[in-house]
Amino acid sequence: MNSMLQIVYDISLLLYYWLEGIVLFFVPKRLRYKSVTDDIVLITGGGSGLGRLLALRFARRGARVVVWDINKQGLDETLRLIDGEKHVGVTADNNDIKIKSAYSYVCDVSDRAQVYETAKQVRESVGKVTILVNNAGIVSGKRFLETPDDHILRTFHVNAISHFWTIKAFLPDMMTSTRNGNNNNNKGYGHLVSVASVAGLSGTVRLTDYCASKFAAVGLDESLRLELQCDGYTGIKSTVVCPYFINTGMFDGVSSSIIPILEPTYVADEIMSAILTNQEVLVIPKLFYTLLSLKSLLPTKASFITLNNTFGFTKTMTEFKGHSK
Repeated sequence: MNSMLQIVYDISLLLYYWLEGIVLFFVPKRLRYKSVTDDIVLITGGGSGLGRLLALRFARRGARVVVWDINKQGLDETLRLIDGEKHVGVTADNNDIKIKSAYSYVCDVSDRAQVYETAKQVRESVGKVTILVNNAGIVSGKRFLETPDDHILRTFHVNAISHFWTIKAFLPDMMTSTRNGNNNNNKGYGHLVSVASVAGLSGTVRLTDYCASKFAAVGLDESLRLELQCDGYTGIKSTVVCPYFINTGMFDGVSSSIIPILEPTYVADEIMSAILTNQEVLVIPKLFYTLLSLKSLLPTKASFITLNNTFGFTKTMTEFKGHSK
């Protein structure tokens, strides 16, 4: 009898969440945004590109921002831009800007000891991190047999393994944190964000090491989310972001005839919206939700024709150059 009741209960929950998803689809996201005022947000790879844009957006919403990067000059520029926003007056939402102090640390996230030591400095100088954005990433863009072993290792260390070190460094504090002294019966408080890639959901030519590392990042996010829920830490949210190629310089030379390269500001806005609504999975652009569904439904050979030949995904990296450095 107990098992039957459990089945009925589970089916009821499934129907409830299904209906909830339908209702929320018609409710503008901005009406469901949570506050991040006074949150301490740490962003890896915050010295340029997407990381810098996210740092600016969090700062505009009253969060204290901490940026990590291996590029000291880039970090200084991020802090300068955040400081300059103190004089803007209002945000895009016509709310008063409450820019707080921003902090930067030179840190190689692939170095476990360095991550733990820098995390300790952040905790002592700034406070407990409540939102962690694992954004740092690199790409080699070579065919499998042409990719040097050290490049493969570096790709995995930066794009995936570093997530283990940063999460281990900051998750324990989230587990003991509450929001304004009241966590609304939710155990823990915090948000883990992983900037992965569509390449973490589907393989691509000349990106074997990159795809594999991003698949690992997606798997880590999904597994850890389930683990936290099973352990009762419902106050700790997670978001994995899977965008298409972004025009940040990282993928210079990439060509896409059907699906345009994404603009960084658009991606940053979409990521912020997902974080502020506690969205678990974000795929950009939305067309990829359909394409990835087709990949699951179609036979392997048919999937290859549709996703690769039709959309030209096998040729996107042909003229890849990447960053000059």
